Amino acid sequence: MKMKRGTTLKLCLAVIVGVLAFGNASAQKAKATEEDRAKTKTKQAQAVSKEVYERIQKAQEMVDEKNYKGALKSLNNLYNPDKLTEYEQANVLNYIGFVYYNQDDIPNAIRTYERMVAIPTLEEQMAKQTMYTLAQLLTMEEQYAKALTTIDKWFAMETNPAPEPFILKAQVLYNLERYAEMIKPIEDAMDVARKRNKPVKEDWYNLLNFAYFQQEDYKKVRDIQKTLLENWPKARYWKSLAGAFTELGQDEKLIYAYDAAHTQGMLEKDTEFVTMAQLYLQAEVPYKAGVLLQEKMDAGIVPKNEKNYRLLSQAWTLAQEDGKAIPALQEAARLASHGELDQRLANAYLNIGNYAECVKSGTNAVRKGGLKNPDNMQISLGMCLYNLKRYGDAKTAFRNAAKTPKSQRASSQWIRVIDADIERNRQIRLAEEAARKKREELAAKRAAAARV
Repeated sequence: MKMKRGTTLKLCLAVIVGVLAFGNASAQKAKATEEDRAKTKTKQAQAVSKEVYERIQKAQEMVDEKNYKGALKSLNNLYNPDKLTEYEQANVLNYIGFVYYNQDDIPNAIRTYERMVAIPTLEEQMAKQTMYTLAQLLTMEEQYAKALTTIDKWFAMETNPAPEPFILKAQVLYNLERYAEMIKPIEDAMDVARKRNKPVKEDWYNLLNFAYFQQEDYKKVRDIQKTLLENWPKARYWKSLAGAFTELGQDEKLIYAYDAAHTQGMLEKDTEFVTMAQLYLQAEVPYKAGVLLQEKMDAGIVPKNEKNYRLLSQAWTLAQEDGKAIPALQEAARLASHGELDQRLANAYLNIGNYAECVKSGTNAVRKGGLKNPDNMQISLGMCLYNLKRYGDAKTAFRNAAKTPKSQRASSQWIRVIDADIERNRQIRLAEEAARKKREELAAKRAAAARV
């Protein structure tokens, strides 16, 4: 938001050229006849003698040739308050200030223009133009307090200001950190522009947005961002709009801002895609989160680290895409020093019926530790062992889970199921053994009968 010197120089140049054009027009009056110049005393005071006019013109030619030193010398030799009328003094000072400006000697340009506006009979239009130029040059030199006083003097002189002076005042107030006071001149500038059918510029909205943001008026910030997006759609405006939604507690609208930015190809950073995936999860559309993250990780845009693999696996798990969640969980678990991700991987294997891998991952989870609910891991491990018919190991896992009070009931139920299975299997084995013996006895009797 700091004022750029180059931009301000262009603004100043436009105004200074206007001052010079006015001065040239006035100097042309020297060509009028003596009769015309003698009509009134006032017109005599506003005339430039032929000699003064010609010497100013000569200095102008030197400026055109970039002979600034020669122009300054000529103009300084010309400037003599005892010999020049106040109107002539004003014209000479005007050109001296302009030469200093072209030399990028802003301090001397300021001093020259200050002498110029101090002339009591300075013509009104020239006084206004010079005062405005002074305000700009003082701003360039970071003399903000003095610039503010000067622009206010100019406003007191100008009855029908254009939009730009209001913006200059707002920029000065910004540099003085008087943010609340910026709002009125910016909005005044916008009103004047609309009345004159002139465009309201993007930079003005940004300046106004900053002022309202400093006042924590996030409704205004939100509305300004919408206007910016309608007229100048850019990624940063979508992000600012999202920030306004957050400050207003309208989190449910965040996803629309990010989704629109993504649709328009305005998201670029890995953090932006990760944030968008998180917003998809909050909006309960985990499949979109999974697709987005998978695509950006495969493309090398989003880093393949533990945190992002964990988010990817969470998205696929919530989307009930366990087959897709497993590769992400494998990578996340491999990179993690704690067992939480191994636990999630074990549960994913349990969901798809891969009990052997479930036991491997569950064992790794217990070994690494750091589990928030180790009893849950023991129950999952017990279930996988049960399905592998490793009943002894399964009962051990359920007994470990029962050490946590909230898991005692479930563990006891599973142990009863295992005991029932064991008993049922025992009865089946006994029945099979009895049947085998019966078959053998029958076979022996048949063999004996055959021998008789």
